[in-house]
Parts: sequence; C-alpha cells; structure tokens
Amino acid sequence: MSGIMYRPGLNDLEAVLAIARRGSFRAAAVDLGMSTTALSNAIGKLEKELGVRLFNRTTRSVSLTDAGRLFVDQIGPPLQDIRDAMNGVRSQQAMPSGTLRINTFATAAREILSPLVFEFLRRHPQVHVDLVTEGRLVDIVAEGFDLGVRSADLVPTDMIAIPLGRPQRYAVVGSPGYFDVHDRPRVPPDLLSHKCIRVRLPNGALYRWAFRKGDQSAQIDVDGPITLDEASLARTAVLGGIGLGFFIEANVRAEIEAGTLIRVLEDWTPPLAPLALYYPGRRNPSAALKTFIGMARSFGQKAAS
Repeated sequence: MSGIMYRPGLNDLEAVLAIARRGSFRAAAVDLGMSTTALSNAIGKLEKELGVRLFNRTTRSVSLTDAGRLFVDQIGPPLQDIRDAMNGVRSQQAMPSGTLRINTFATAAREILSPLVFEFLRRHPQVHVDLVTEGRLVDIVAEGFDLGVRSADLVPTDMIAIPLGRPQRYAVVGSPGYFDVHDRPRVPPDLLSHKCIRVRLPNGALYRWAFRKGDQSAQIDVDGPITLDEASLARTAVLGGIGLGFFIEANVRAEIEAGTLIRVLEDWTPPLAPLALYYPGRRNPSAALKTFIGMARSFGQKAAS
C-alpha cells in the first residue's frame, strides 16, 4: 500500500459513540463542536479503513449496523477507561480547566444558573460549562454528561446526589383579568369548569394536574383553549388571561409576588422533593468537577437554611 496509512484516533472513536448515542449526525456534530460535513467525512474514512459500514443512513434516521453495534460495545469500556485516566491527571491540576457538561431541565437551569453556574464561571474562567436542557430524563453517563440536575426523587440510585435547596412546589395561577370574570376554584374538581392551559409532555401525553391535601389526592384532566409544550409559553398564555396554568412555583414566583398572577388552590399543592445535583462516583474526578461539586454543596446548604 502506498501513501500514509490511516490510523483512527480517539476523536474518531468518540465520534462513533456520539452518533450512536444521539442517533443523528447533526446532533452528534453539535456535541462534538464540529460541522456535520466534517463528522460525516471522518466516519466515512473510518468505515473505509475498517471495511464495513458502521451506520445505516437514510434522509430521516441513523442507526447502527450489526457491525457498528459490536464495534460500539467493544470500544465503549476502554474509551471510558481512557477518559478516567485523563481525568485522573487533570485532578492533579491546581487550577480547574476544561469542559463540564451538565444535563437538566429548563426550570432547574433557571434556578441554578445565576447563583451557582455563573458564580463558578466567574471564579474559574478556564472552565467552559456546556449546559443542556431537555424534558426527558437521560442516562448522564451513557450520554456523556459529567453532572445532572433533577428532582431528588428522580435521581438514579447508583448516583451520588447533593440537595440544592428547599423542596419544590407546584402553583395554580391565573391573571387578575381572568378572575375578574371567573370565580376562584376552591377544590381541584372546580377546575373542570375553568379554561386551563393544557401541557403536552415530551412523550406526547397530556399532563394531568396532580394535587394532594392530607390523605386526599386528585388528578385532574383539565380542558382549555390551547395546548403547549413549554413552560414559558404557558406562562405567557396565563398572563394574557387565556386561562389558568399549573407550574413549578419557581417559574411564576416573581409574577405572584408582583401581583401579575394570582395563586389559587395553594393548600392542595404541598412541598415536593428538592432539586438535586447528581453524578457518578468516579475515582479520579477532574479539578473542575471537584470544585463545582464543592460549590454545589455550599450552595445547597445555604439555600436550605
């Protein structure tokens, strides 16, 4: 063979894992910080070297071939060992640096962004934080994240969890204009006679509003003029007087305090689990990860006091 022999590098193998994880060249390219064309060319070169196709590609989907699935299963564990070894070296650094990837949902991101993430970045300018928000609960290890933030009751049992403050609550709210022409609901079934903002979950199902008071509980399948799938849009609809909304309290706390939204059924929305930061028990976490975890512990203790 003439010319220089092609030798796949770690970045090529990480690219294969990213595509397998995301099921999309475009999404994997975003994760890897490269163009879709460059990623496609890299995979094409690797497949040519291996002599097999790793992915079935159509205009709508990407899936592993049988050979690709075997390849991913075999390279995954040693690549994780290499990442751990690199983190072990980084853990010896005096100054945190590198990238921290955090997975959470939008409401939690708003809760921790300014008091925790921004403060961390101000103290450690050599660290880059890649924060991804999504409604679904993901396997943070399998999908390449260092940390996750979810309600404490959703944290997997094999993860180390750090409470990030006081328990959360839900809130049912409406605009003053709405209540000028509608009576305030006193018990959850009263909602059946109200216009409500319906919410669609990431899996496509419509969310049923859940309530509890003492030993009584209720789930109400509300009805209304509009269905939305994003909390900020639902809040805009409620502020516009379209109907009542059901939110995590943090999403509407400022509006309740300002009087632009009125809270009802408060005695039917007891405290829930607090937010928690969680991560796998790695033997050699990077200096950036150790420092962020330390700040999160202090933040959680202050927020709970």
